[in-house]
Amino acid sequence: VQLQASGGGLVQPGGSLRLSCAASGIIFSFNDMGWYRQAPGNERELVAHITNGGRTNYASSVKGRFTISRDNAGNTVYLQMNSLKLEDTAVYYCSAQRPRDGSFYWGQGTQVTVSS
Repeated sequence: VQLQASGGGLVQPGGSLRLSCAASGIIFSFNDMGWYRQAPGNERELVAHITNGGRTNYASSVKGRFTISRDNAGNTVYLQMNSLKLEDTAVYYCSAQRPRDGSFYWGQGTQVTVSS
């Protein structure tokens, strides 16, 4: 199983980034997908989640600014991040979980740095 995240970078406060996570080795459409983040000194936290049926939920800190979406044909999950804040700086990780048996996979992280 591979979850290849990309799209991170350096952006000014108020800017936007779009993260992508390309999955292989899983039946993508069967899996719930998520984006987590971990800032230095902090625990990894859930940012956004989308079920295999397309239902979404968000951390309160990003609600209204971030949007998670998925392309089942392309085996890719996205995280559109708008109105970025300094506190959004973290390494962002994607995840996949198969509801049937709970199998859970992490991708490698992509660094997002919000700085003026």
